[in-house]
Amino acid sequence: MTESVERYYIPAPEVPVPERLRVLKHDETFGLFNDFGDIDAHARHEEGLYHRGTRFLSQLTLKLLGARPLLLSSAVHRDNLLMSADLTNPDVYFDGRVILPRGSLHVYRSKLIWRDTCHERIHVRNFINEPLEITLAIGFSADYADIFEIRGQQRPRRGRLLEPRTGANFVTLGYEGLDRVNRRTHLECKPEPYAVSESGIQLQLRMDAHSEQVFSLDIYCEAASAGAQKAARRPRLSQPAALQEAEKAHAEQDPLRCVIDTSNEQLNAWLTRSTADLGMLLTSTPAGLYPYAGVPWFDTTFGRDGIITALECLWLSPNIARGVLTFLAQTQAKIRDPNRDAEPGKILHEARSGEMAALGEVPFGCYYGSVDSTPLFVMLAGAYYRRTGDKAFVESLWPNVLAAIEWLERYGDADRDGFIEYQRYSAGGLIQQGWKDSHDSVFHADGRLAEGPIALCEVQGYAFAAFVTAAELADVMGQADRRRTLLEAARTLQERFHERFWCADIAMYALALDGNKEPCRVRSSNAGHCLFADIARADHADAIVKALHDDVFFSGWGVRTLADIEVRYNPMSYHNGSIWPHDNALIAAGLNSRQDKTLATRIMRSQLEASTYFDSSRLPELFCGFRRRGAKPPTSYPVACSPQAWAAGSVFMLLQSCLGVSIDADRNRIVVKHPRLPDGLDRLSIRNLQIGRATADLVLQRYAGTVGMNVERPKGNVEVLLVN
Repeated sequence: MTESVERYYIPAPEVPVPERLRVLKHDETFGLFNDFGDIDAHARHEEGLYHRGTRFLSQLTLKLLGARPLLLSSAVHRDNLLMSADLTNPDVYFDGRVILPRGSLHVYRSKLIWRDTCHERIHVRNFINEPLEITLAIGFSADYADIFEIRGQQRPRRGRLLEPRTGANFVTLGYEGLDRVNRRTHLECKPEPYAVSESGIQLQLRMDAHSEQVFSLDIYCEAASAGAQKAARRPRLSQPAALQEAEKAHAEQDPLRCVIDTSNEQLNAWLTRSTADLGMLLTSTPAGLYPYAGVPWFDTTFGRDGIITALECLWLSPNIARGVLTFLAQTQAKIRDPNRDAEPGKILHEARSGEMAALGEVPFGCYYGSVDSTPLFVMLAGAYYRRTGDKAFVESLWPNVLAAIEWLERYGDADRDGFIEYQRYSAGGLIQQGWKDSHDSVFHADGRLAEGPIALCEVQGYAFAAFVTAAELADVMGQADRRRTLLEAARTLQERFHERFWCADIAMYALALDGNKEPCRVRSSNAGHCLFADIARADHADAIVKALHDDVFFSGWGVRTLADIEVRYNPMSYHNGSIWPHDNALIAAGLNSRQDKTLATRIMRSQLEASTYFDSSRLPELFCGFRRRGAKPPTSYPVACSPQAWAAGSVFMLLQSCLGVSIDADRNRIVVKHPRLPDGLDRLSIRNLQIGRATADLVLQRYAGTVGMNVERPKGNVEVLLVN
């Protein structure tokens, strides 16, 4: 093939854009690619290469002989480090005849994101018995859109695109934001390409028969204040060197530090994917590792999400909780700032680093509009101490715990009625400030939206648990008087809660009290969190468990956020009838010590079966709450984050709940209470479960009507108890 390449053509229709997104992430940089390894924000608006809340590439396309190659397969590897795509050529025609049959060339793309850089290697192999002359063209562009623009927010003004710079093997695109930050995308190709322009790189390949050529494309993301002196740049790594470094870091990090293996291969796949997703979402911060909430919309620190993810994984990996507690203690509000919904002692809702957050176009640069992060922070601090016995660390947190308790009593209960309420002060902040933070998530039985200040039922549970937990920590700190005061606050809140929130007519706690103290008599999954927080009276807890078992809640894929008989029920909504894995996990966690684990094992089984239908066994942030029908898969929620931290962590909390595991570091004791295994699971082993410096392997086996346990290879001072 020695004719000019322009004489060849491929009369093939445009290949449809695949539905799957391929996700890679490291620290503050992530990429959303299609199956081909391309980026095309015109075809699917969220695709892109992102760095610190801004899209640094909105287009990246590979063309072979002027057309898109054919897709053979693509995947993100099980450890989430590499994405690979296998491509080939379609039939290539010349003067009406096929001169290069389909499948003659193999194009292999592998991508890695590491240290603010997307590394790509492109292998091209000729499988025919004659030399070829072909072209590969890489097209690119960058819109530098803020993540909130991509979510649909309009901006009256934007910064300016900088003049691109080109060289023999590189292109630099740039943007000067209104925040006076210069954001640059550097694309560098090796070996030197045939041609470089502001929007593309062309590779001219002259290939012998059965030969292979390899190219690299490294895309660096940089952001620095305009006019600032350039910081010393870390050495840029080749893809093989970056991959070696990433694999070493991945092996050393190991988010769980133990190995779970079961007799159910699908459960093993779900566990493997969830572990890898947690590893990918754990992000380096000055305070340590923090699980960023989810890709693409929530790739940043969220207080509530980080705390719940840490709680889900605490029994296996207390190090996640340590990073979360450290970060949130350092960012705890010190002053009252209505523009950020901040008050002294309040725990962060979210922190953003993009242009719009820096300019105040959105209030989320450092935003505190979440009513539950503060009591959850106290709960996590106490749970971390029980799990680790790390008194020195908890002593360092004690002032933050006291500040959080003071926030509950002073600001959380502003009207002094004994309940924790919220209302928005920031004009652009969140209207609803519980975990169901969509605007229509709190309403009355007739559908009227509740007006604030609003007291959510689960938040009263969290506050109760926070008072009890703080009392336990006061005992550790030797503050007996404070312990008594905190326990009295917990008892008083629990009594008031039972009086005002229990609705006998719906056999459930009200979703909330509105600003007039009128209960929202709505059946919601929020009441299930009251089991987790242990505020529910025994008879109330039994009624809630019974209700959540019922078909009005249980879809067959899990517990819906809202009963399907409520007026605002919509299985396609974000919070009013959908299914959230973390919501189900917290409900199941409320059954941890109960002898009857039927609901917990049912939730576990349904979520396991749902995972078989999602790509790579990855449960998303949420999915639709339609009733399960035969072999029909669960219905996806179109813009759910996937991966998402508390969805990834849900499988570990579900397992803990079914097994009834609790760990008491002070006594070096692991207790397994009333363990049950869901249908389809006969054996489960947990290797290298750590408590202090001791470890043990637990092997659980189903027998007729019960579950037995063997303790293998105990090392150090550890006691393991089985209560059946």
